[in-house]
Amino acid sequence: MSNIINAMTVDVEDYFHVSAFEKVIQPQDWSNCKPTVDYNTRRILDIFAKHEIKGTFFILGWVANAFPKLMQDIADAGHEIASHGYNHRRASTQSREELKIDIVKSIDLLEQLSGQKVLGYRAPSFSIGENNEWVFELLHELGILYSSSTYPIEHDLYGTPKWPRFKHLRKEGIIEIPIPTLRKNDENTGIGGGGYFRLYPYWLSKNRIDKFHQQEQQPYNFYFHPWEIDPKQPRVKEASLKSKFRHYINLSRMENKIEHLLMDFKWSTMKNVYLNEDDVNKKGVI
Repeated sequence: MSNIINAMTVDVEDYFHVSAFEKVIQPQDWSNCKPTVDYNTRRILDIFAKHEIKGTFFILGWVANAFPKLMQDIADAGHEIASHGYNHRRASTQSREELKIDIVKSIDLLEQLSGQKVLGYRAPSFSIGENNEWVFELLHELGILYSSSTYPIEHDLYGTPKWPRFKHLRKEGIIEIPIPTLRKNDENTGIGGGGYFRLYPYWLSKNRIDKFHQQEQQPYNFYFHPWEIDPKQPRVKEASLKSKFRHYINLSRMENKIEHLLMDFKWSTMKNVYLNEDDVNKKGVI
């Protein structure tokens, strides 16, 4: 086992929030969908407790509003609370004012319910790129200390393949912590979690993380969603075949893979892994 401590993160949203289904499930339809996020997030809390793991929960404001007790329980269990925005609209589809309202609404609610200062933000679908770098200025303006909103790969929904692959301080004053990649032949391969982790056998994912540690000597950060451990979730029949494949592939195997991941590597929160004491003290947070 590597001695490097890595960051475990959960993007807390429900199956009907995902970008893959946005063409067939509109926000006005969400109230008609059967929520699963409270139950599945509590299952994750139990798994983390079993392995004595602390992680960072990037929480959608919509979820916090719908399940306020869940926010308290996540915080009481010692996990870090961070923002995933409020309505799961990609940052690349919003104006500066729209995004400001979305983020402020989520931060205010999360801090009120959890009693924690929100230091981190992750844009839905890693939707900060070359066309909306102004988002970093906005995050700095709103008091966010770090972002984990870029994925330096080629992808049809997102991706910043030419941007830095590791933690860096941007000119706007924001610390950006990209999703991890392996680099070979001048190309990056995504190894951060989500669909990639569900698609490939666990031994391959483990080998890639080991290789990342050996090559880069950097902490690794992993992300997944509560709906990914729920093979019994309601099916969205109207979605495209491509979206269905991405969303439903290997859901039944995910929980077991997560258990192995927690046993095979060392984990903590984004705050503990990537931020130093001076960073945190600047925000007046103990």
